Amino acid sequence: MSGHVTAMNPRERALLAGRRTPQAVLAKAAKWSVLALFLIVTLFPLLWLLLQTFKTNAEFVMNPLALPSGFYYQNYLDAVRISGLPRLLMNSVIVSSASTAINMLICSMGAFVFAREKFKGQQLIVTIILAGVLVPIIALMLPYYRIIRGLGLFDSLAGLTLVYVAINIPISTFLLQGFMKSIPFEMEEAGVIDGCNFWQRYWLIVLPLSKLGIVTAGTFVFLFSWNEFVYALLLTASFTTRTLQLGIRDFQGQFFTNYTGMYAAITLSIIPSVIVYVFFHERIISGLTSGALKT
Repeated sequence: MSGHVTAMNPRERALLAGRRTPQAVLAKAAKWSVLALFLIVTLFPLLWLLLQTFKTNAEFVMNPLALPSGFYYQNYLDAVRISGLPRLLMNSVIVSSASTAINMLICSMGAFVFAREKFKGQQLIVTIILAGVLVPIIALMLPYYRIIRGLGLFDSLAGLTLVYVAINIPISTFLLQGFMKSIPFEMEEAGVIDGCNFWQRYWLIVLPLSKLGIVTAGTFVFLFSWNEFVYALLLTASFTTRTLQLGIRDFQGQFFTNYTGMYAAITLSIIPSVIVYVFFHERIISGLTSGALKT
């Protein structure tokens, strides 16, 4: 044993003795430096945004990078008063929740059929649906506009909800199909032996076992619907159907822009997204790593 230790080079002996070599220290310092850089790049815009909400508009125009001279809370009151925040918040909650629920119902049923059944043309249908992930949503603005107009759903929360459901079908189907494929077929076989039909196999066996995948896909749909702006602007016209993201635009006028009030409204609009992610981020990561991306 002593001869083996003597034959080791200095670096190996240092590692064996628990000492850090200069190379290891340098590598660790480089790793933490890169992580710190990413942290700063990520948090600095959010911190800057939060600080601006406590300035007056004159302070912001004079020096956007300076710290606020005090805590000016009036901006948050202006955010609620000018933008009609309670009504806009309710509209966003309705659209985001409804689009998430409908999308999960449709996509879970479709993913179940694609993952557990075999039929002619199945792969072609799956490929066409999943190809929608590669299509930019901006390219579909005119078709969606014409369809919603034709259905008489323009300037309605129902029309906006249906569009959000349709836009997220490819990614939700992709996630749920991969997750359902990872469920052992023996679970369904046991259910069939006990007398389960097609619907019961889906509702009583596969769907409960896919809760992790549903949370993952549902969180993505909710966050997209909550933060989406372009289609909300395209498909709504009146205040009663505006979402929260559209209300922020009211702080910008032709001759004057209330920047600090707008930043306060943006900060308030971010809070629900942060809350959703904080509560579900562990399940999202678990869903992505335990089968949601298996195909």
